[in-house]
Amino acid sequence: MLTADADPPYMRPPLSKESLAQAESPSRTPLADDLNHIEIRLDTRVTGLDLTARTLTAGHETVGFDRLVLATGARPVALPGLGEGVEHHELRTLADLQGLHGAVSHARSAVVVGSGFIGCEAAASLTRRGLDVTVVTQEEAPQRERLGQHVAEAISRWLVDDGVTLRTGLEVASVEAPRHVKLSDGTTLDPDVLLVVVGAEPWNDLVKDGGLTLEQGRVRVDQQLRATEADVYAAGDIALADHPLAGRPVAVEHWGDAEEMGRIAGRNAAGAGEAWSAVPGFWSEIGGHTVKYAAWGDGYERLEVVEHGDGFTVWYADSNDVLVGVLTYGVDEDYERGGELVAQGASLAEALGAEEES
Repeated sequence: MLTADADPPYMRPPLSKESLAQAESPSRTPLADDLNHIEIRLDTRVTGLDLTARTLTAGHETVGFDRLVLATGARPVALPGLGEGVEHHELRTLADLQGLHGAVSHARSAVVVGSGFIGCEAAASLTRRGLDVTVVTQEEAPQRERLGQHVAEAISRWLVDDGVTLRTGLEVASVEAPRHVKLSDGTTLDPDVLLVVVGAEPWNDLVKDGGLTLEQGRVRVDQQLRATEADVYAAGDIALADHPLAGRPVAVEHWGDAEEMGRIAGRNAAGAGEAWSAVPGFWSEIGGHTVKYAAWGDGYERLEVVEHGDGFTVWYADSNDVLVGVLTYGVDEDYERGGELVAQGASLAEALGAEEES
């Protein structure tokens, strides 16, 4: 295993949640109990791929392979208008968290730019560290474009109840050193800590010049996660994979799916012949609130909200009223059943009918 990371494989979801919220210095949460049977080369950035010679270039070394699994992940999208010398943080790696955690320990205020799930999770975690936190987002409410108004209002309410200030519908016009943030409405913010989490993009530097077939910036692979180029597999953010249940290529950026795809790609590289067939999804913990989501992830045409006392379920459908996603808060049985219905290609009416029966 060749990785540019300085740390052995670890769980990333805690980075924006419990590891950031705790006062103790963050440590690595191992990805597996035993990696002793794997040769792991840390701090090793691969810069070249030669499919004909079946070699990788890592520094001054050439590494040969019979089969190759690409799991390069994603990198943060840069914030436009970020001036030279601005002190800011990103949150993708353990090293990022350690730097942010150290800065937070001496801070009283923070600005989080971005209202994706990492931004919302981090904002809630920072309030638990006692900081005055402001979230700045172009959206009118967090996740409204992706998940709809009902979910956006719930997330907004949770954040505000935790003490987070929301500045919505605004762009960051510029950021000057050290952390002077000017917004599109002319107001300025001068936080002690600036966290930028405005999205991620596939880390495809290696493959885009390596002769692989790319689509939407990702490696195009079949249901077994194999590229058209023999003996090359891709998993996680870098892959655009044919999905037997969706009936179309699917891209995912969720931790659990990347872990599952990596397992399948590794097994197939060893000759297993297994298809990736799970419905993509994730859990998000925003303060004390957990939402669970399963969906194909490429949009919806209509949604239906079903209230369940202290919780709710949102059903998402395409233009033909075929179920394409489900999100639940406090209704685990709907999450489990919803994932199965999405996999079956059930109709929205079937999902709502089953709701009434239960």
